[in-house]
Amino acid sequence: MSRQQGVPHTITRVLNHNVVLALEPISSQEVVLFGKGIGFGVKPGSTIHPNDARVEKRFRLENENHQRQYQTVLNQVDPAIVGISEEIIALVAREITPNLHEHIHVALPDHIHFAIYRLRNGMEIVNPFLFEIQTLYSKEFALAERAADLIQTSFSLEIPESEIGFLALHIHSAVSSTPVSKTVKFTNLIRELAQLIEERIGRTVARSSVDYIRLITHLRYACERIQQQKSIQNPLLERVKAMIPESYQLAEELARHISSRLDTAVPEDEVGYMAMHVFRLTEQPSD
Repeated sequence: MSRQQGVPHTITRVLNHNVVLALEPISSQEVVLFGKGIGFGVKPGSTIHPNDARVEKRFRLENENHQRQYQTVLNQVDPAIVGISEEIIALVAREITPNLHEHIHVALPDHIHFAIYRLRNGMEIVNPFLFEIQTLYSKEFALAERAADLIQTSFSLEIPESEIGFLALHIHSAVSSTPVSKTVKFTNLIRELAQLIEERIGRTVARSSVDYIRLITHLRYACERIQQQKSIQNPLLERVKAMIPESYQLAEELARHISSRLDTAVPEDEVGYMAMHVFRLTEQPSD
């Protein structure tokens, strides 16, 4: 984001008390300004200095395609929704990292717009990956809970935990610069792997158990390494094959499933580590 210090900006739109759109006089490009009370009592046409103490965050979309998409969002989505989205984005930038993928400015208000529509019309929001999201993206989920409070207060809506999970996915997407669709794909894959293990061992595993949480956390990073074709060494591989052959056999089945989903080979070293986690999991008591 470029800064034009010392030149007043003209406010073009007030999204809420904390978020306004303003026009840079030199570039004639629109920027978003965020700060507590920055839009209170302000009208379009007013000017604001970029060094105003109330300005906590300032950004301008650099990608032309994102600029067009953002203008579409501004024209089609309630300004209050865009405003609360920018507040959430500012929260994430402050709490996790300011280096967020700029598409979040398009994707988040669009998502919240449809979520509010569904909730107001009594449509159930189902999230089959909720536990996995809570476990694998705990920091993002915690911020999503705070985001849900902002939405709930602004629109007098009860935000279900399932929707909080989807908000967490959008936050993770922005933080990691990973498309939401890819994160959903990985999360679904991990869920499939856990279900496959349960089918093979003939029982349900307690989701709250430490070994289950370790397993799905390991599977997340293993799948990322496998897709990126990053190698990992397992000095215990031969011992694993010899000492826990049944777990290794199940890990080989998991590897075949991963390979079919990600369309890439799974290194034997990764299979060995999965076998170790499977063994720990199968040793725990039944529910």
